[in-house]
Amino acid sequence: MKINLYKGDLPNSYKPSDIIALDSETMGLNPKRDKLCLVQISNGDGICNLIKINLSLQKPKNLIKILKNNKIQKIFHYARFDVAVFKQNFKINIKNIYCTKIASKLVRTYTDKHGYKDICKELLGKTISKIEQSSDWGGELSKAQQKYAATDVLYLHKLKDKLEKMLLREKRNSLAKACFDFVEHRADLDIHGWSDQDIFRH
Repeated sequence: MKINLYKGDLPNSYKPSDIIALDSETMGLNPKRDKLCLVQISNGDGICNLIKINLSLQKPKNLIKILKNNKIQKIFHYARFDVAVFKQNFKINIKNIYCTKIASKLVRTYTDKHGYKDICKELLGKTISKIEQSSDWGGELSKAQQKYAATDVLYLHKLKDKLEKMLLREKRNSLAKACFDFVEHRADLDIHGWSDQDIFRH
């Protein structure tokens, strides 16, 4: 794994692939309250690019251009949160989403363990450390934080490939696509106050 750390934005020379893996680190789990600190992006080539975000100093125009490109598929694990964070901070809608957590819940119905760590272990045989998950992302990043953040996008392409085969096998790929397409609206509900309420319940 190679890690590139950038301050403020991706360089002009960065070229995304047709399918990119994305994640974000924030100061908490409330997109409206908690500051966005870091965005991770990978083309699935073993190179993880970390962008330290400081919106008071710089708007990440190159990153935002990539996020707004509907031709690029974006892989997340728990897309609902990251999409809400990007919408709240960058005022954009993210489309062409693939969420490995949703895919896992649709096909790995034999377990209730759908965390990134869990599916990496089962599907890829990779052991992921989550020690830095609840650390302070607002300051200078330690090497341990950088490695943790990069690892969160390192395996998303491979997980997608595994889960895609399972979805096809179980004939749930169309259902998964419909769920992925709804993520941007689920993020809207979260931002506007319906995060803990299931509006589809009786």
